[in-house]
Amino acid sequence: MPTPSPEKGALNLLRNCAHAVAGDRLLIAYEQPEYGYFDAKAVEVVTHAAESIGLRVDSIDVGFNPDNPHLPADLLARIEAADITLFLARLGDQLRFTEMSQGKTIVVSFALTRELFGSGFANGHHAAFLDLKTAVNEALDRADHVRLTCPAGTEITGRPEMNLTPEGDTSILRFPMSVFTPVPAHSFTGRAAMTFLTGTGSKYYDDYSPEFSAPVFALMENGRLTGFEGDPKDVARANAQYDRVSGMFGIDRNFVHSWHAGIHPGCGYPWDMRQNYERWGGAAFGNPRILHFHTCGTYAPGEISWNIIDPTIKVDGVMLWEAGEFRADRLPGGSTILARYPDVAALFNEPDRDIGLREVE
Repeated sequence: MPTPSPEKGALNLLRNCAHAVAGDRLLIAYEQPEYGYFDAKAVEVVTHAAESIGLRVDSIDVGFNPDNPHLPADLLARIEAADITLFLARLGDQLRFTEMSQGKTIVVSFALTRELFGSGFANGHHAAFLDLKTAVNEALDRADHVRLTCPAGTEITGRPEMNLTPEGDTSILRFPMSVFTPVPAHSFTGRAAMTFLTGTGSKYYDDYSPEFSAPVFALMENGRLTGFEGDPKDVARANAQYDRVSGMFGIDRNFVHSWHAGIHPGCGYPWDMRQNYERWGGAAFGNPRILHFHTCGTYAPGEISWNIIDPTIKVDGVMLWEAGEFRADRLPGGSTILARYPDVAALFNEPDRDIGLREVE
């Protein structure tokens, strides 16, 4: 793979995700670094890259509102005046653009820092991951049986009933593309092993990520949470979290909405996850070592996520994920995609397995 750099990562976003051309008006909507999520240099590197290819760049501080995210009229007007809007801010993902007018190119970046823009995560050709996402979606849509397992004891099976219409996935452009379309959970049953619960980034609240002393098993039947198994104190903590969060937001406590796993072997998380679970949840989920369930609420992403570490996913008997490694070469058409994008093939040959678990493993 050519030597990655932050500038190449930003150009990958602009050219291959946003399809920017000289003369386009780019609006960068950002949140300040003091919120501890994005860094200031992310805005800087994208701005310089955009100007180098002839874009007209404007920027606006949209802040961060964990309790009541909304789209002010002046921001909406700025978005409508731009050709491309890039969110280097959580507001973009929180709103999911339901209030925005159609026909605009709007991108949310999960490369949060200059360091991540300079990694294989942002440098791997964006089109390759769009193709891999499509190939995974098609394999799941055809599948009769999927089995999810992990070293801690996860055992979940079902037949995917995919929704591959535009309504089945978010309409925003995500950069980098790092997951396939979520698989509805209503046809899956089993138990998920985890050592913590965490929020989904939809809403933010105190005690966001309770940890357990040993693996806790969430029991699920046809997309409904039926209980927990494990140390009694850990089980009590899990139940209390579901009671509290579902009550706080008036949502269906036991609904398990959907699941997906990471498809991007360059998606590393070089910090300790425990320092900032909110940031970890918004950046690391694209790594193939993480299988992520959306729960607590009848909508994606729900309000509580299950994160299963180092999953093995068998699709009609073919092991497409093996102990946290996405075997794209076993996917129908996968070898062709990798041959077309040698930079991405190099990432699969040397995946980044750092997902911030230093003090948890």
